[in-house]
Amino acid sequence: MGTTVSSVSTAFGSRVSIEQVEEGSDLAPRFDASGLLTVVTTDAESGDVMMVGVMNAEALARTIATREAHYWNRSRQCLWRKGATSGLIQHVLEMRIDDDQDAIWLRVHTAGTGANCHVGYRSCFYRRVDLTSEEGIPSSSAALLFCETHKIFDPLAVYGDAPNPTKL
Repeated sequence: MGTTVSSVSTAFGSRVSIEQVEEGSDLAPRFDASGLLTVVTTDAESGDVMMVGVMNAEALARTIATREAHYWNRSRQCLWRKGATSGLIQHVLEMRIDDDQDAIWLRVHTAGTGANCHVGYRSCFYRRVDLTSEEGIPSSSAALLFCETHKIFDPLAVYGDAPNPTKL
């Protein structure tokens, strides 16, 4: 699947009418003002949410052409093929688009250990917000509780001294 940048078309259908967008068979995505679409990625077998990211037109076109998930990395401002460094490539089994074509849902099988998070966990959603509070009073400092009890891989062993994509 050696698709090059120049061989991937990033042109999609024009948005002509609400009926065409909502009921038609033309892929005519609506990118936001920054040229991005929200992408929800789930494990094809379990249905668990693995990550939420964004795609620009090139990432969407590359994902369609290669059936491997590509995203736009907002922190680094570059195209990102999931698993290019780690080998944890997301093979797209199904791609869906929502009713007004401004969000994508990918159902994937992740190569290797099946981990999807650069921190080493299976899912990027490895913690939950503790919604319990005394007497039902909302707390602005809710605690995070771990849902996943162990990492699937050691990020240092996989990424070495590569810069961490998380920005403060």
